[in-house]
Amino acid sequence: MRKRDALLLAVMLAAPASARETSARFGWFDYEGKELGPHPGPGQYHNPILQGFYPDPSLIRVGEEYFLANSTFAYFPGIPIFRSRDLVHWTQIGNAIDRPDQFNFAGLGVSEGMFAPSISEHAGTWYIVNVCVGCGGNFVVTAKSPAGPWSSPTFIHGLDGAIDASLFFDEDGTSWIVYNGPPPGKPRYDGHRAIWLRRFDTKTGQPASEPALLINGGIRPDTDPVWIEGPHIFKRKGYYYLIAAEGGTGENHSEVVLRSTHVAGPYARGPANPILTQRDLPKGRPAAVTSAGHASFVVTPNGDWWAAFLATRPYADDFYNTGRETFLLPVSWQDDWPLVLPRGEAVPAIQQRPDLPPERQGSIPTSGSFKIIDKFTERKLPLYWMMLRTPRRRWYSMNAGMLELKARPVSLGSRGNPSFLGRRQQHADASASTMLRFCPARDGARAGLVALQNEASWYFVGLVRHGDKLSVTLDRRSATDQPLDGVTLVSVPFRARRGAPLFLKVRARGARYDFYYAYKPNDWLPLKLGEDGTLLSTKRAGGFVGAMLGLYAYQPGAKERE
Repeated sequence: MRKRDALLLAVMLAAPASARETSARFGWFDYEGKELGPHPGPGQYHNPILQGFYPDPSLIRVGEEYFLANSTFAYFPGIPIFRSRDLVHWTQIGNAIDRPDQFNFAGLGVSEGMFAPSISEHAGTWYIVNVCVGCGGNFVVTAKSPAGPWSSPTFIHGLDGAIDASLFFDEDGTSWIVYNGPPPGKPRYDGHRAIWLRRFDTKTGQPASEPALLINGGIRPDTDPVWIEGPHIFKRKGYYYLIAAEGGTGENHSEVVLRSTHVAGPYARGPANPILTQRDLPKGRPAAVTSAGHASFVVTPNGDWWAAFLATRPYADDFYNTGRETFLLPVSWQDDWPLVLPRGEAVPAIQQRPDLPPERQGSIPTSGSFKIIDKFTERKLPLYWMMLRTPRRRWYSMNAGMLELKARPVSLGSRGNPSFLGRRQQHADASASTMLRFCPARDGARAGLVALQNEASWYFVGLVRHGDKLSVTLDRRSATDQPLDGVTLVSVPFRARRGAPLFLKVRARGARYDFYYAYKPNDWLPLKLGEDGTLLSTKRAGGFVGAMLGLYAYQPGAKERE
């Protein structure tokens, strides 16, 4: 370091805290992911259609357009809304939960919050029913456009302990709410749940009848089936069909079907249940898709039926960092019973496209191999960027092609709203890089790049102040009993002039993550290679989300109100 630069750095470090820079500026964010399997040919598409952490799909058609919503748990903004005309190419048009006054996620674990939204439309009004776990219970929000704005929530009374509610509008205009709830009486075993139905008044947002029991336990109650959930009702040829997930959201996940001539039942189970599962396929098979279930059906104008559902793509055993993703498959009918996939048949990575006019891929691809560079030149962040929990103040801004994060005393390992913005890791083989300018003002201040699964499972690589010195550091948190800022794995001196850019990169290779830094673009120096990436998997970290890659800034100080 030259004498002049060393003197400037020393002056900066010695300055009073009030005079020091407290923001981190990021010049861009480059994400790239590769699919190593087969690629679709003419007239084909690639599964999943929404890669990365997009679970619990709810799919509907309105006119010639299709709309899809997903769970986001304690991330904000929440409940992304996608639109498509061909069921293959999807464009995010909004987030249903995009105002801090709608919900407060403060203090929630990452896998609490928004569970399994269900989107519907009737007579020009759009509805989403959902549950906010740990923050109010079941609710409905409405809008005049799927892109929003969506209303503040109306909390639904009488659905205590319920999840996965959805609305069904019958041909006579009658509306019903179907949901997973506690069984009648005392549960007989862990995971014993029931499916209930009630009339629903869309004007008041409240139930309008006593609950009717549709399923107690599952389709074969004598086998003690677990977690009957994610119910949807639709009508075809005079039959009311009830589809639901069963078996839990892990490797035993499945989808089952029942039908009745009356909306309130009794419902008879289908002859080929489960109509979708991967639990009977051999473990260790190459390019496995697992945990398939939680489906939502749609019919095209020409009468073809399709199912969107969640599934996972492990890189080994049951380890996956991309979370539960959204897949699409055709639905066949035999004797007026639907079937998504025969038992013993694997979910295909490549499938023939729906018989719909093909739509051009949007500017933000959601499937296959792709590269996206966010240059932060707009006033708003792209819709797919999220933060942890609901913000109570504005701590980020964009100006002159830079994203600025205020370094605040809210740690990544806390259950607050840290200065973190991230996007989903959508490939097992992926990389993310950025350019950082940061002058940390206090001992322990840091800013950089993060790979995160939850508050207790993450990696941080970036610029950190230790005493009166600056270093490029890799930190990791892999358990709740570790410090909120994690533990340092490696640290090297920062050898550049004050305010000079630092380039950072993380590379995911399935179960291994590599971390790099540079003082010049693409002149990468390895900081640490081959770190254990399984701590970012659901199997190790628990919960229901996938890994996020993003940007973070922190500075010690008086604890903020979170």
